[in-house]
Amino acid sequence: MVPEQVRNVALVGHGGSGKTTLAEAMLFVGGAINRKGSVDQGTTTFDYEPEEHTREISLGLAVATADWSGTRVNIIDSPGASEFSGDARTALRAADLALFAVSAVDGVEVQTEALWRVAEEEGIPRAIVITKLDRERASYERVLDQLRESFGKSVAPVQVPIGEEVDLKGLVRVASERAYEYSGGSHKGQQVDLPDDVAERVHAAHTALIETVVETDDAMMEAYFEGTEPSRDQIVQTIHHGIVNGEIHPVLVTSAERMVGIDTLFEFIVDYGPNPLERTPPPLSDGDELQPSADGPTLAYVFKTISDPFVGRISLFRIFSGTAKADQELELARGGKVRLHNLFKLQGKDHHDVSELPVGGIGAVAKVDDLHPGDTIRATGLNAVIEPVEYPKPVAELAIAPHSHHDDEKMSTALHRIEESDPTIRIERRSETGETILAGLGDTHLDVTLARIKRMFGVEIDSSTPKIAYRESIQASADAEGKHKKQSGGRGQFGVAMVRFSPRPRGSGYEFIDSVKGGSVPRGLIPAVDKGIQEALARGILAGYPVVDVAAELHDGKYHAVDSDEMSFRMAGIQAVRTAADKLRPVLLEPIMKVTVTVPEDHLGDVMGDINSKRGKVLGMGGEGILRTVDAEVPMSEMQHYAAELRSLTSGRGTFELEFDHYEEVPHNEAQAVIAARSDDE
Repeated sequence: MVPEQVRNVALVGHGGSGKTTLAEAMLFVGGAINRKGSVDQGTTTFDYEPEEHTREISLGLAVATADWSGTRVNIIDSPGASEFSGDARTALRAADLALFAVSAVDGVEVQTEALWRVAEEEGIPRAIVITKLDRERASYERVLDQLRESFGKSVAPVQVPIGEEVDLKGLVRVASERAYEYSGGSHKGQQVDLPDDVAERVHAAHTALIETVVETDDAMMEAYFEGTEPSRDQIVQTIHHGIVNGEIHPVLVTSAERMVGIDTLFEFIVDYGPNPLERTPPPLSDGDELQPSADGPTLAYVFKTISDPFVGRISLFRIFSGTAKADQELELARGGKVRLHNLFKLQGKDHHDVSELPVGGIGAVAKVDDLHPGDTIRATGLNAVIEPVEYPKPVAELAIAPHSHHDDEKMSTALHRIEESDPTIRIERRSETGETILAGLGDTHLDVTLARIKRMFGVEIDSSTPKIAYRESIQASADAEGKHKKQSGGRGQFGVAMVRFSPRPRGSGYEFIDSVKGGSVPRGLIPAVDKGIQEALARGILAGYPVVDVAAELHDGKYHAVDSDEMSFRMAGIQAVRTAADKLRPVLLEPIMKVTVTVPEDHLGDVMGDINSKRGKVLGMGGEGILRTVDAEVPMSEMQHYAAELRSLTSGRGTFELEFDHYEEVPHNEAQAVIAARSDDE
């Protein structure tokens, strides 16, 4: 199939906007399946993992294909929950058109705006489909107003519904003003006379659309002023170019449950949607830019890997130039070679072998362990390297440990495989607490990850809330004598270190100052004092947490020609810290996180109040459209379950990002509670 007859469409949007139901309806109407799957019953082509059946939401992207009027439409269904937004970003990289599903009931929501910005940065053409128009409280006009408020004048209705809620009957194509009604469960609209109750709305939308079209060409504009409207071909071509260039964002209407508008959605994708040769190439991190070409050298991007318990690792890739053929050897941009054994396409979870895939093709290979998400594979000699997708940073953490010795043996392998397949998962060993940390985009994301590990690798993992990595510091200066003296039958141990401790600015760390005069401590033994001091500070002086931002000045000491050695002066350094501890006015420090919360405006007050209740400091506010952002600093101890708390506070409409910023003194009452808990643990 030639590239001009291929369309790659990513369905994106907020969770619950009906993307998977719409995708299933498209497969059914396109003849790819003989019955429409049910999200509620777990029978969809796209949601096939057990965890998706249990939770009744999409947890990862899935790919399937339908044909329409001789054009192959690759549909990439993506999750809408913010906790799984990594796959939504990945779907945009693989697509040529982002089709934003917006519920006629709930309107424009947080993830819709967030992913719109990602698609804009990626240079992906965008269109909007209003879903669920048959539902109670559905409103086309309200949602259209929100779309214009959020995305500007480029939002252009090309379809208008006939009725809504239980009275939804069909739709009108704005350009031709032709009306279509759907009845008897038919998924093909029958042309009818334009209903009087929508005529005024349609005429206004028609005029606005035609004016948008003629403004792009002086000759068309002159003819329009003389009473001649552009032809259908001119309208199609102009809107097509407007979509490709990001200047027009058409709005379509559907009801996937009643099969309203699915056929016209296909026609829109085929007539107006960009083909792979028109896609703006993804950004390159290295090499020369390469325009999409059917005859050029092969260039592909690995956008997803899936761990299948029966097949092994499956790597999905999108071809941006040239053709990929079964058993072809390609170069891995980061080094090495890969061979495309058993090349296939995915239809949900089903595999269909293919001999080759042209530019724009979305394919997969199995059991190629060297391929990871973000990899560029290319023809030998080509120097282009596609820049990897930028993923959101983890915002939730769990401390994890194997449930048994049997699980311990397999846990590291399982974690490594999961981390490779999901770029939004991070696993690290935290030395200060001795814990292994599993970090992700939310509590549900982490729960699903642990469930997948158990199902796919047979590893059971225990989890708990991570310990906070507190620190200690000092507020006062003090001189101390550290003395170590030990005498036994033979050679003894002797060392005296006179040390002056003083606080340093927050965040400046530890400093050792050697100001010994006259050889009171031999040069070769001074590093041992430094080592002892650091060892003692690492053990803490208040609650057992490392002491930071301290200057230690060794200004005098005593030694014995026979009994002094490195051990003696290391112990003297340790003793100096212990002697000075009570005089240094130690304080407890806690990690402070920089937080950015994005919420609809009507939840702004609740979010700010909640931040204040968490000992947080609101630093500023911003935002545009219907969304607002709050920038704040909040103690890490208050943010450990924030994903669930924000979801409850905003009915799932809020998102947030956070990262470590600095350490700050813990208020006295809070510090006492931490110290007491630490004592109980010991």
